[in-house]
Amino acid sequence: MADSSIFWLRVAAFLYAVGLLHSLLSILRKAHGFYGIALGAFRVGVVLHGVAIIELARTEGRLPVENFYGTISLCAFLFALVFLFVDWRYRFASTSVALFPLIFLMTLVAGMERPVAAWPDMRVRDAWLIVHIILVLAGYAALLLTAVSSVFYLIQERRLKRKSNQTLLEKLPPLGTLDELISSSMGFGFVLITLGVIFGLLWAFIELGTKWVGNPSITLSLLTWALCLAMIFMRASAGWRGRKAAVMALVVLSSGALTWIAHTGLRPTLLP
Repeated sequence: MADSSIFWLRVAAFLYAVGLLHSLLSILRKAHGFYGIALGAFRVGVVLHGVAIIELARTEGRLPVENFYGTISLCAFLFALVFLFVDWRYRFASTSVALFPLIFLMTLVAGMERPVAAWPDMRVRDAWLIVHIILVLAGYAALLLTAVSSVFYLIQERRLKRKSNQTLLEKLPPLGTLDELISSSMGFGFVLITLGVIFGLLWAFIELGTKWVGNPSITLSLLTWALCLAMIFMRASAGWRGRKAAVMALVVLSSGALTWIAHTGLRPTLLP
C-alpha cells in the first residue's frame, strides 16, 4: 500500500474504534447518550476510509482487490456504507452493536499490510502477550458461565414443562434469573474476548509481520469471535432468549474450546 493510503486507513480504524467502544458499552448497558458521538466519528472514518481506497486505486491503477488486505478493506468500506444507508433510511441503530466491531476489526486487519518496527523492549512484548492471554482466558471463563447457565436454563425449562417435582431440580434458579445471568456473562465474555483478540492481532502483527495471515490458531480465534458477535447481535436485535440463546452459547463455548486447543498445539511455533 502507498504510505498515504495506509495512513488514512489506520486513522479510519482509530475513528471506528469509537464505534467499537459504543458497542462494548451498549453490551454492558452503559452507553447512555454515546451513540451520537460514535456515529459522528464513524462517518468521518468512512470518508477517510474511502480516501485510502481511492489513493491506493490511483497508485495501482486498478481496484485494490488483488490481495487479502485490499479485499478486506473494500469489504469493510462497503459494510460501512450499507450501515450508514440503513441508519439514515430506517433508523435501525441496533445493527451498530454488531457492525461497529466488525468494521473496526476488518479495517484494523486491512491496515496491517505494512509491517512496523520490532518491539522497542522485550518486556513490553511479554507484557502485551500476558495481557492478551489474561483477557482471552477471562472471556472464556465468562463464556463457560454462560454455557453452564444455559444448561441449567434448558433443564429448568424442561422440568417446568413436564411439571417435575424432583427436589434437586427445584433448587435451580428461576428462568428469569438464569436468562439474566446468561445475558450478563455473555456480554462480559464478548467484551473480554474482543479486547483479547485486538491485543492478540496487534501482537502477532508486530511479532510476525504479515506471516500471521492464514495461521490456523488465529483464524479459529477470529471464527470464535465472529460466532460470539453473532450471538450478541441475535440477542440484541432479534430478541433471542431462552432455548435459542442457550444453544448458541454452547456452540460458542465449543468453538472457544477448539480455539484454546489449537493455540496450545501451535504454541511452540508462535509463542516464546
